Amino acid sequence: MSYVSNAINIFVMVFAALFPVVNPLGSAPIFLNFVRKCSPTVREQVARQVAIYGFVLLLGSLLFGAQILLFFGVSLPVLRVAGGAVVMAVGWSILHQGDEPADRTASQELSETQAQNEAFYPLTLPLTVGPGSIATTIALSATHKPTWQVDLVESLSSLIGALAGLIAVALIVYFAFREAPTLERVLGKNGTNVLVRLFAFILFAIGVEIAWLGMRELLAQVPR
Repeated sequence: MSYVSNAINIFVMVFAALFPVVNPLGSAPIFLNFVRKCSPTVREQVARQVAIYGFVLLLGSLLFGAQILLFFGVSLPVLRVAGGAVVMAVGWSILHQGDEPADRTASQELSETQAQNEAFYPLTLPLTVGPGSIATTIALSATHKPTWQVDLVESLSSLIGALAGLIAVALIVYFAFREAPTLERVLGKNGTNVLVRLFAFILFAIGVEIAWLGMRELLAQVPR
């Protein structure tokens, strides 16, 4: 039962950390501005492509981001402190950013062919998954050190929870972008702003937790 609980905890952490950074609800109006000239069928296809591309980018960051930094000599505790600081900065920035999401990238209306050709750039990167999302994912991957040889089942449960969190974010991106016109009418700016700010505060708290884990390990290495 503890393994199920571990998977759920990892899922909640990954989802709560990435949702406000990816911000699909805030990005949906921008996406709509890009694809306003497209038919609903093409808009659905492009939304699906963006969700898939975003999932692949985040998954690559989760699996290999921390290992790449460790390869360059950055120790795990230092990586956790730096990653936690980045997550805190991103959360703080989202908490205090302006209400206009259009600042994230300049938008222009695309034809159906252009929208399909540009599904990865700029619609996925940097509109949906940007440097903040990638840095947050790397920081999360550094939070839980792999213990394959110690407890294989727990490591698998953590991986399953993380994958479930990424899939949940990707699905919300897909549905938010596909239903961008409806979402824009239902939530409005105030509803979207409240939801995103709430998750941004959770993100800031997660950043503090990640940084504290690294600082605690560094302090334990100080001779007494």
